[in-house]
Amino acid sequence: MNARAKISSKGQLVLPKAVRDAHGLAPGSEVDIESTGDAIVLRPRHRKARRTYTVDEVAGFLKYDGPPVTLEDMERAILEEAKRKWNAERR
Repeated sequence: MNARAKISSKGQLVLPKAVRDAHGLAPGSEVDIESTGDAIVLRPRHRKARRTYTVDEVAGFLKYDGPPVTLEDMERAILEEAKRKWNAERR
């Protein structure tokens, strides 16, 4: 793909949308600039893809080592904390 662009008085260059889209460039994307003889080469600097995790792996990160807690215990604790926050805000 070939394209043409002008450099602004501030030295800025706007890449045509077709070029940005073709290379996955969005606002804030970084490019490496290489000057080789009479050419200037721009290369997208893509960040490494983050690893994805399965639901089981995520659940493993959230291990709870305390005593078993029932749903009723959780609901009671939520209600107590809500009451505490409500009373603290009303002071």
